Amino acid sequence: MSDSKIKSPRGTFDVLGEQASVRTALEARARAILEGAGYERIETPAFEATELFARGVGESTDIVRKEMFTFDDGAGRSLTLRPEGTAPVCRAYVEHGMHKRRQPVKLWYLSSFFRHERAQAGRYRQFWQVGAEALGSDDPAVDAESITLLAALLSDSGVRNLRLRLSSLGSPDSRSEYRERLQAHLRAHEHALSEDVRERIELNPLRAFDSDHEGTQRTMASAPLLIDHLSVDDAEHFAQVRALLDDAGVAYELDPTLVRGLDYYTRTVFEFTSDALGAQSGVGGGGRYDGLVAQLGGPPTPGIGWAAGIERILLARESAADDAAATTAAGRAPAHRGGHPPGGAPVALFVAMADPDPNVRRAGFALLSQARSAGLAAQMELAGRSLKGQLGQANALGARYVAIVGADETVLKDMQGGGQEQLAPDTVVHAVLRGLRDL
Repeated sequence: MSDSKIKSPRGTFDVLGEQASVRTALEARARAILEGAGYERIETPAFEATELFARGVGESTDIVRKEMFTFDDGAGRSLTLRPEGTAPVCRAYVEHGMHKRRQPVKLWYLSSFFRHERAQAGRYRQFWQVGAEALGSDDPAVDAESITLLAALLSDSGVRNLRLRLSSLGSPDSRSEYRERLQAHLRAHEHALSEDVRERIELNPLRAFDSDHEGTQRTMASAPLLIDHLSVDDAEHFAQVRALLDDAGVAYELDPTLVRGLDYYTRTVFEFTSDALGAQSGVGGGGRYDGLVAQLGGPPTPGIGWAAGIERILLARESAADDAAATTAAGRAPAHRGGHPPGGAPVALFVAMADPDPNVRRAGFALLSQARSAGLAAQMELAGRSLKGQLGQANALGARYVAIVGADETVLKDMQGGGQEQLAPDTVVHAVLRGLRDL
């Protein structure tokens, strides 16, 4: 019998003692923030049909070309350990007929993923991510909500030196003309490009912006930018997303060179980075993927989502003192008044719009952000329903209060007591807190 010790495979790790407690506390924090915003937990299988990622993620991506753990199941079927979470969630959305539910369907997960990449600090071959996906609405407010929720999670987790990079990739139609311009630029400087970028000029030229090759970087410094070639609709969508983030007080940097490493992204893309992590500074990010569900055989369905690395978050935390505090807090989720925890308690406040005016929507989103900052479990109309439909949605959610935001006034309805009052927008959250306290 051999005396040599068997060690864990390269790029994997064991979670022990206090590390497990810190992770439990992070999961509790994610659960409180996301379920308080109406997201439901979903977990997909650890392995899926390889075709799901080849078709959904994109055959030209590094993930599919170089990083997937793929194997034969013994019956001639090709399976792959999941390298990312969005395609499996979209597959589940189609398979279980979630398009028949009230839209958008909002889901979150905390799962392990697998990529065959070079192991280094914070990057492993088996790693954990927390993610959120909202399917069924192309409203810019869904984009803004998604981004603010990730911002809240990272901030509450103590991530240092946090920065948000933001851009738009436009829709496939508006990208086609730009793609030709970029390909022409790359071909004109082909001698200066890395071999990898040259190979992808036809398949995925935008990924040239991600290259760390010196010659490629010089070439891309003079390349045309997609953000300058958006269609009118795409530019307006992106302007509304930025306005909503401004109203929510979320700082961001416009970065027209930002591209994501997956082919399914459209319109809004974003990435949170932390200077505390050095060169590999990404903590989490995502974007809109309006064509993915249809690409996987479902009905045309807009969607947006993000994922953040658990190991990356923990590396970028403030200090070891935070780990001690998190260990103490493990097992108890942050309190949400009128929250929507796993037990299914109703939301405290549903924000409805009296009319579809963009300024009304901005005021509603600002109110939503104030409510969540005050610890209220709050949701907002995100599917373009009529006021009657919005009240029906609030009733279906079991909302205690509904704030109907108009151009000139805000009406707060007590859905249990039956009363209502007209309030200044900046007093609505105080009124809800007072009402909940007096129960």
